[in-house]
Amino acid sequence: MGSVVAAIMTMGAIGLFFSVIISVAYQKLKVEVDPRVEEILDVLPGANCGACGYPGCANYADAIVKGAPVNRCSVGGMEVAEAIARIMGVSAESMVRKVARVRCRGDRERAVWISEYVGIQSCAAAHLAAGGGKLCNYGCLGFGDCERACPFGAIRVNERGVAEVDENVCIGCGLCVQTCPRGIITLEPVDKRVLVFCVSQDSGKVAKKACKVACIGCGLCAKKSPDAIVVENNCARVVDADKVTDESIEKCPTGAIVRLGSRN
Repeated sequence: MGSVVAAIMTMGAIGLFFSVIISVAYQKLKVEVDPRVEEILDVLPGANCGACGYPGCANYADAIVKGAPVNRCSVGGMEVAEAIARIMGVSAESMVRKVARVRCRGDRERAVWISEYVGIQSCAAAHLAAGGGKLCNYGCLGFGDCERACPFGAIRVNERGVAEVDENVCIGCGLCVQTCPRGIITLEPVDKRVLVFCVSQDSGKVAKKACKVACIGCGLCAKKSPDAIVVENNCARVVDADKVTDESIEKCPTGAIVRLGSRN
């Protein structure tokens, strides 16, 4: 009986010893959490979409108290930015709302298909498999990787086989941009109303053969709006939408450059 009591006392002493050690270690090693992190987390929408450039809202909140900008949450917009700014005691700089835009109009009627793709119904897989059957190596493949990646239902593949964005729903998280294997989806300021809907870098002759609405790099648009459009790698690019003239758009022989609101 005495040996049992002694064993119990010994185990109790050992337990107490390690409890003290653990308690001291915790006090020494614990990381103090800035209370503002929790306040910011309460303000953030909790979408964990990564649009701010951080893996999730908790990471972004922690980064803010360490000096990151308060206005990177595109889901919450300026309302959230201003609320966070009040917590941090700083001013919230104005945010430019961005939305995803699919820079391709090469649908089943406009683009040329040279074969039928049979395989995994994924843009990434089709892109690796000799381009998925589309003659243009730059155009939308239409298998919906972007649609599946969007947690907000803002992008879908339409009945013509090309992805399109609902700008009223899109929050500019950029997940579709990251998912597209061909890099045809870009984040653009929502008020940028002129865009070249093509990213082909093929020569004009090759691009036109592959798609009726491809940019052929002719430069006519740039000549009419030299301060607003540049041609790089056989493809026009709008650098200042406000300075693009109607004549620049009208002169495009394939209709690749579009003023949004008049898009077909």
